[in-house]
Amino acid sequence: MGSQEVTTASAWQGMNITVAGLGVSGISAARALAGLGASVTVVDGGDSPAHRERAVPLEQQGIAVRLADADTLPEGTDLVVTSPGWKPGSPLFLAADKAGVDVVGDVEIAWRLRGHDGRGAAPWLAVTGTNGKTTTTRMLASILAAAGLRTAAVGNIGTPIVDVVLGTDPEYADLDVLAVELSSYQLHWAPSLRAHSAAVLNLAPDHLDWHGSMEAYAADKGRVYEGNQVACVYNVADGATEDLVRAADVEEGCRAVGFTLGTPGPSQLGVVDGILVDRAFVEDRHKQAQELAEIADVDPPAPHNIANALAAAALARAFGVPPKAVRDGLRAFRPDAHRIEHVAEVDGVAYVDDSKATNTHAAQASLAAYESIVWIAGGLAKGATFDELVVRSAKRLRGVVLFGADRALIGEALARHAPEVPVVDLDRTDTGAMPAAVQEAARLARAGDTVLLAPACASMDMFANYNQRGDMFAEAVRELGAAGA
Repeated sequence: MGSQEVTTASAWQGMNITVAGLGVSGISAARALAGLGASVTVVDGGDSPAHRERAVPLEQQGIAVRLADADTLPEGTDLVVTSPGWKPGSPLFLAADKAGVDVVGDVEIAWRLRGHDGRGAAPWLAVTGTNGKTTTTRMLASILAAAGLRTAAVGNIGTPIVDVVLGTDPEYADLDVLAVELSSYQLHWAPSLRAHSAAVLNLAPDHLDWHGSMEAYAADKGRVYEGNQVACVYNVADGATEDLVRAADVEEGCRAVGFTLGTPGPSQLGVVDGILVDRAFVEDRHKQAQELAEIADVDPPAPHNIANALAAAALARAFGVPPKAVRDGLRAFRPDAHRIEHVAEVDGVAYVDDSKATNTHAAQASLAAYESIVWIAGGLAKGATFDELVVRSAKRLRGVVLFGADRALIGEALARHAPEVPVVDLDRTDTGAMPAAVQEAARLARAGDTVLLAPACASMDMFANYNQRGDMFAEAVRELGAAGA
């Protein structure tokens, strides 16, 4: 399907579509496609009371739901729509491939549905990367809104993108532009996507069990640049992101635009004397620089968050947003919970929740923001190694508290590269480990230190998700403060 093509509502009439997964995006896609006249079957390997409960309203809409069998391709399927997390090697997709049936994701469906009702389609400004996607996307939406544009942060966050594109909720009707967060999973299943402009924030090993290799992971991230119209935004400090720009097939006139925490060159955004400046979207980028905002306008002003702000600014400027809107949008933005969130100060020690740091790359960025740290880490490593993280962070560590299933991997890296740093190994994986971890961290910390929850691991060995992990950290810190009051 070409970059500017859309699929009209009538094109879905009578199609037999199988939707893989009874989660939020699967339900959204199933309802939308059934509403456009397709014959839809949802398949899911589960068969719990919760699954059956979610199936009821779909069946009432005339959607077939098949539980306890996610491997068999329903007879007569014309198209398979997958939820993001399903692996490419799943039996259902292998069967589809054998039958010559395409497999796409909900982002691809949303892209094909742009302008389905004859109205002009809102352009997409797309954001991907290993870390910082959600923050950057929400910063971008805040900047666009400050420019007076009707927009929404969508995709891998919040409301399913199919619902937003269809405009079924009045809140998302007649939008001017979308700020779209895209995961590597979503990009893998979105072959037709062609954004106005896009950014890859960074690349580090993650989800390799899904993609199979770092090369495949990077290639899926790089899909976000394909067919870009105005700007491919890359990270000057991460050469792999620029390599993806070079490999992309873009529209004539599309430019490579870098962002850097240093002084920017031509066609870059960067920082000069505490000021975020633009040397890309100015009349003479070889001689001019446009002031956009101050570092103090970014919350929090940690280095990696400044990088997020520059990437968001670059995408907004590519869309024609004036400098004042960049500043106003950044000032109005407030980060989500569990992203370098200051919880409290107890006895002169700051307690910071970065539970969202679920991999080593994110943890490194978090650790780099503070000078003297008692680090709380551990969980599910997802195949990661920790030597590089420890080497880069060792000089900042006052002490470390470890918990979770794969804590030994971090402990071994600490023993190799930072043997002088005190380590408390909590031999437990229950949720009660968090209050104990906070107590041990408080014992190691001194006034002026930061106790930082940046686990560098996933949370599911001990917690429902990173949100619960962060909430329990904050609760333990508050109890610590109350006990010392």
